[in-house]
Amino acid sequence: MRTIRTRKHTAVLGAVTAVLALALTACNGDDTGTKSAGNASDAATVASSTDTSKSGDAAKTADGSKAGGTAQNTGATKTGTSNTATSKGGSAASGNTSDSYAYKHPCKPGDLSVRVYPREGSATQHVIEINNTGANSCGLSYFPRVSLGAAKASDHSQDITPAVPGGLGGAPAYPVKPKTAAIAVIDLNPSGANGVTWIDEMNVLADGDHMPNADTQNFPLGPDVKVLDPKLGLYRSTVADAVRSMQSAGKS
Repeated sequence: MRTIRTRKHTAVLGAVTAVLALALTACNGDDTGTKSAGNASDAATVASSTDTSKSGDAAKTADGSKAGGTAQNTGATKTGTSNTATSKGGSAASGNTSDSYAYKHPCKPGDLSVRVYPREGSATQHVIEINNTGANSCGLSYFPRVSLGAAKASDHSQDITPAVPGGLGGAPAYPVKPKTAAIAVIDLNPSGANGVTWIDEMNVLADGDHMPNADTQNFPLGPDVKVLDPKLGLYRSTVADAVRSMQSAGKS
């Protein structure tokens, strides 16, 4: 009986030992797993830290000194361009439009376009329109230099010149702003009586004080024109004002 008990005890002890061994094995497996998970976590943490650092660097690159410098440079470039464009645009588009500038700068023939056409509602009056096509204001004489003659004549010494208003004075020139016109009106026959019929051309020099005769432009008047005691008014900004000025021609 003692021997049997010893064997049973041994068997029990063996079973306990086996259980303990399995438990230890399980514990060792958990430790290994834990360590493995811990390493993975540590690696993830390091990777996350690295990614965050990289992200931070990327953000810094996107929003930091380089990107900010680019934005600032772009802004500075736009501002500079805007300022330069404004300066150049002001000169090219509108120029100097002051009357004081015009008084010191006579109009150049190349900056003017001249038109002559019948005044609506009148059989004897014509409008002389001088347009400033330049960038700056410029000055004209008080009225255009006008003569009336025959287009085919070899000698223009007999051409007729109209009467103009008297008592002139004041500003040194008639100022004309860019893209505007100086307007004068001439009446070829104010009384409507019979006049000479050989005149078929009007010769116009926009500024008789500063331009040479070579810049005179010639405009046909058409047939059946009768000219007698013509009158010419001063430059004005509207046709109506130019007509009133013309009506005072010949008066001191």
